Amino acid sequence: MVAMKDIARVCGVSVATVSKALNGLPDIGEETRERICRTADEMGYLTNAAARALKTNRTFNIGVLFVDSQRSGLAHEYFSAVLDSLRVEAEANGYDITFINRNVGRKPTSYLQHCLYRGVDGVVVACVDFEDPMVLELIQSQLPVVTIDHVFNNRIAVLSDNADGTQALVRYAAARGHRRIAFLHGERTTVTENRLAGFYRACEELGVAVPDEYVRASAYHDTDSCYEATKALLALRTRPSCVLFPDDFSCIGGLNAIREAGLRVPEDISVMGYDGINLSRVISPRLTTYRQDTGALGKTAAARLVEQIEHPKTTVPDRVIISGRLLEGESVADISQVIGS
Repeated sequence: MVAMKDIARVCGVSVATVSKALNGLPDIGEETRERICRTADEMGYLTNAAARALKTNRTFNIGVLFVDSQRSGLAHEYFSAVLDSLRVEAEANGYDITFINRNVGRKPTSYLQHCLYRGVDGVVVACVDFEDPMVLELIQSQLPVVTIDHVFNNRIAVLSDNADGTQALVRYAAARGHRRIAFLHGERTTVTENRLAGFYRACEELGVAVPDEYVRASAYHDTDSCYEATKALLALRTRPSCVLFPDDFSCIGGLNAIREAGLRVPEDISVMGYDGINLSRVISPRLTTYRQDTGALGKTAAARLVEQIEHPKTTVPDRVIISGRLLEGESVADISQVIGS
């Protein structure tokens, strides 16, 4: 590893002079400073993070607040893909990533206190309870913040087009003859509200009636909850011909309930997922789903946060909508020619 004494030897100056040049102190000549800094770059010298922070008023460290209620952590395929693309973009801009939590040295703190302790330049907030007082404290602070899939006033938000995604799935099912379409949705969040709006909007446009019992609460990334909600649908006097599940992972619970009832997918009942994770491509039958663009979500969130950090006076707190695409599988039967479907 290159040290200041190595740079001093090459430049023919003292270690103290090298230190002054690299830390932007004023009492050396500009020509000497430029020569030392150029030599340091050529030799691959990395400045101390604390010294760089003093010089630039930035730590080049981005906080990520990610709280998964199902405790699947980075095994959550959808969010791990978003966070990985976020990390890649942050690193490309010279920033490191720190996960924010409620503990510092085993002592409880708020999210904001942890951010201040770590000295992060800004925070990306994803997959949390956005009504948590500690989250609101962070949102209302002076730190640059970008949220994923939730909107706050005067904050940048990067959003997957959940309304459009759900509409695309409903239209696909309807085009294949389905008029009894059920929707199991996740917890009441901005994501869920947008998906519900898209579901009802598409059904209304297509003239598809939606009985109240066809729309039921389940939970994201929770196979047990989806299993129970699916059993309730199958117990209806007139069961749906097609079910839209909260996401691809929870779909496993729904498929288990369908098999236990002695039914086949898609011969007896059709199903659709959401997210487009790798699992949807390998389960049998291959799942018809809507792939969210995790790469664009994470990359855009990181890029907009860096923009806000480096250009605070010109950054506009807007909403960025990221589109996805429908992935056709083998889980939706074409019943358009079946009478009484």
